[in-house]
Amino acid sequence: MPSGSVLIVEDESMILLDVENSLREAGFEVIAVLKGLEAIATFDRELERVAALLTDIRLGDGPTGWDVARHLRAAIPTMPVIYMSGDGADDWPSLGVPNSLMITKPFVMPQSITGLATLLRGSEPTPSLRIAAAGS
Repeated sequence: MPSGSVLIVEDESMILLDVENSLREAGFEVIAVLKGLEAIATFDRELERVAALLTDIRLGDGPTGWDVARHLRAAIPTMPVIYMSGDGADDWPSLGVPNSLMITKPFVMPQSITGLATLLRGSEPTPSLRIAAAGS
């Protein structure tokens, strides 16, 4: 697995816990946070430790997932980014960072694991790649 952590940002604690546990079981080191401001502060404090970002788009008050990804990419232009959202996927082409992935909710964890593995290997996703929800 990668030499670094996946920063997960999700404002729903049960989803965050599920994603965190699934990624740990798949062999990833994980940093899990509930808010955009917390994600940015964590990244700024532990810049060398973060290898990828997996973020919801809607994060309540404060920065959105779009904002978090742009902040991380400003510091590390090659930072792998995966967005996960139930209602913001249509905005991904205009608001998402280049060479990112979008996973629509609800999703199954192998979708996230496959996406992370692809991005961390340095493979660029297809510009329009959207990983649809299971059964879509």
